[in-house]
Amino acid sequence: MVFLFMNLMQWSWIFLLIYIILMCFIGVYAQKKVKNADDFAIARGSYGPFFLALAYAATTASGATFLGLPALAYQWGTSSLWYIFLYPVGVYIGVIISIRLVSRVGDRFGNRSIPEYLGDRYQSDGIRILVSIMSLILLFYLIGQLVSGLVMFQLMLGLGKTSALVITTLVLLFYVSLGGAHADIISDGIQGGMMVILAIVVILITVLGVGIDNGFVGLMSNLKEQDDLLVHAFNSESTLFSSWWSVIVIIFAHIPLGMLPHLGNKIWALRATSDRVRFIWMAAAFALTLSMMGLGGLLSRVYFGGDLLSGVGNPNQALPLLFIEIFPTWLAALIGVGILSAVMSTADGLVISSSQIIANDLYRKTYVARKKINLSDAKIDNNVLKISRVSTVVILISCAFFAQALINKNVALIVWIGIGGMMAAFSGPLIMGALWRGVTRSGAYAGLISGMGTFVILHAQLLDPSWFEYGSVVQNITRWLIKQGPNPFACTFLGEIISVFTTIFVSKFSKKLPREHLDQLF
Repeated sequence: MVFLFMNLMQWSWIFLLIYIILMCFIGVYAQKKVKNADDFAIARGSYGPFFLALAYAATTASGATFLGLPALAYQWGTSSLWYIFLYPVGVYIGVIISIRLVSRVGDRFGNRSIPEYLGDRYQSDGIRILVSIMSLILLFYLIGQLVSGLVMFQLMLGLGKTSALVITTLVLLFYVSLGGAHADIISDGIQGGMMVILAIVVILITVLGVGIDNGFVGLMSNLKEQDDLLVHAFNSESTLFSSWWSVIVIIFAHIPLGMLPHLGNKIWALRATSDRVRFIWMAAAFALTLSMMGLGGLLSRVYFGGDLLSGVGNPNQALPLLFIEIFPTWLAALIGVGILSAVMSTADGLVISSSQIIANDLYRKTYVARKKINLSDAKIDNNVLKISRVSTVVILISCAFFAQALINKNVALIVWIGIGGMMAAFSGPLIMGALWRGVTRSGAYAGLISGMGTFVILHAQLLDPSWFEYGSVVQNITRWLIKQGPNPFACTFLGEIISVFTTIFVSKFSKKLPREHLDQLF
């Protein structure tokens, strides 16, 4: 009977402790599977399509999906549904390219990371090093996940920022540093199953309009009464969902996401090449289900009106507060831990991929190779494993400090600081390089630099129309580009276009790679 009188905080602590124990058990179990640095990095050929699809979808869906997407729906209404339904389409176009081309070649060369793959693709240490450095921008993605963890811990457990960060960081540190990619995939597979169930619950309560007179019809009527723009296909007040252009860029901006290190690395864990088609279909279905978590933001807007936009809270809290409002205390606490699992499922993949950039790409492939250090392969492999674990600790602690300062920022937009420039930069050398054998080393360099540069210039709004003649075509184009600055999807897409065309143009006029090498790739 005592359970009937327990409050949200007490229930949350119970479920959190169960979750932490489970993650620690996974870490210890996964450690037994780690025999060498390759096991820690990618768990090559170890998992079947269903479980890996759950893990992959869980990594794709992050704190941005479970907190950021509902926050966007809460703020902008039905226009945000474009993002909810279309971003998985873009991601899995990238996944198809990656699994058909990148993973096949990566297996052939024994690659452990996307930077290593690109270095081998172009026979260039310089490209591998440059891509490695650029890939460390993913740490902003990790910071976004830690912010999500902060929000959940504060709401559900009543903890301060410091305490919340310590718990989140320590849990990740324990199971990731022990089990590496195996711990990442096993935990993500379990968490993915939990998240799919949670997403289905959110879809149902929104479609049924739980707690709203006249159900979903009443929900839409309430939104219209608050602000007519909340029920339109486009919202003129939003830089993200204001026109067909802003919708189209969502798809194209997300294509390289399916090929980024924390996702691309997981594909190498697939046990059999014959399972690839099934894996893609299952992962895409799970990912679409998880993205529909954003629908909960519409229901939350009906329950709380515009309060979360006026300083009472922040839109990132839209979904957790909705759960607290409509569900029994114990269920709200359980669901809250489910959201936390979404945060962890992306954070652990990011930590692994970032640690491999340091241990594999910068130490093994650069430092050891260039210094010609006289060590056995076994000793080098052991050093890589040690550096992987140490860098895991350093990365998590560093990102925790940044997360504390960014708690009030939209999680989805924090994430895009970390991936927008990377996806723009990688479009030419990674996507075109996988599709067309004509991409050269010089073309890859040009694509990387031009794509990243375009994203930074546009998103930071460094252009000034006053530089150009008044009323000229160039000035008008500049004014339009300035308007795209607040929209990270538009900046990424424009950066991708520049990267692809620059890659193609420079490749046409630069030295080709050896034919025998290209025959190995295609």
